[in-house]
Amino acid sequence: MHTQVVIVGGSQSGLAAGYHLRRLGVDFVILDAQSTPGGAWQHTWDSLHLFSPAAYSSLPGRIMPPHTGQEYPDAQHVVDYLNDYEKRYELPVERPVRVLGVHRDGHFLRVEADAGTWRARAVISATGTWWRPFLPAVPGRSDFGGRQLHTVEYRSPQDFAGLHVIVVGGGNSGAQIAADLAYDTELTWVTQRPPRFLADDIDGRALFDASTARRRALDAGRTDTGGVASLGDIVAVPPVRAARDRGLLTASPMFTRLVPGGVEWADGARAKADAVIWCTGFRPALSHLAPLRLRGRRGQIATLGTRAVDEPRLHLLGYGDWTGPASATLIGVGRPAREAAREIAALLGTPQ
Repeated sequence: MHTQVVIVGGSQSGLAAGYHLRRLGVDFVILDAQSTPGGAWQHTWDSLHLFSPAAYSSLPGRIMPPHTGQEYPDAQHVVDYLNDYEKRYELPVERPVRVLGVHRDGHFLRVEADAGTWRARAVISATGTWWRPFLPAVPGRSDFGGRQLHTVEYRSPQDFAGLHVIVVGGGNSGAQIAADLAYDTELTWVTQRPPRFLADDIDGRALFDASTARRRALDAGRTDTGGVASLGDIVAVPPVRAARDRGLLTASPMFTRLVPGGVEWADGARAKADAVIWCTGFRPALSHLAPLRLRGRRGQIATLGTRAVDEPRLHLLGYGDWTGPASATLIGVGRPAREAAREIAALLGTPQ
């Protein structure tokens, strides 16, 4: 099959790219491994809410409608929005299609998938990070006798009611899941450093502005503003704020190893655990790009904006600040998606 552009991934980044390519008159297809619209938002924990109001969590061209009765929309509202967005703009999504590899093929990039092969003049990789959870190499993990799971597998506190649970991680996922579990479990929350809560009035709007300001300063050769990291690590969304204010989110330092019945610190102190939940982040899901051999020593693909430096027919979208300020967020992906679409249109010689 032939097309001008293949977009790998049908969640927010892929849809934003499709929106801009459609406006530029570029022929494309979106290949999505999921069987239904919504990407990773379909697989989050039950209580997850966005950091920002609906109007500040929108993709290009379509404001997210308010979520009745809630300032911050939940994950199902996002799924519904993405489903509507895909239909509204008649974006050509084929699913479920799992891309196995992207290869150079003369003037084309050949995209091999379980549902067939596509040849394209350009490829946008928009697979995100949810599908590649990171687990740290902590001594004793194989000795622990309880349940271990990552953020991607957590759903509800009811699954752990009455149990001793250790939540590992000082970011937003760790804080939100710890707050979720604080009322019905014997909770121990551990972090690498003391948790840094952002001011209660800061939400995703301010974070997007901070990230954008940092990128503009760096691009202009000015002093690094520090971006989001200068403000803190944890957005105090209402459930986190409530648990924190009740004294239920007191963090302990990171333990040194797991033991059969729990965890142990350097001083010999131990805590019982029936389950350990690793809220330890993600890595970009880029295995489909391995045939192109683009990764550097640190495993990252060098980019100029969203374009791969060593393969100008490839753009990477939605993996975080290295492919555009706040590009892993709903509101942040619009601008780099537009830039990627314009570069590809220029490559193809499409009038803009």
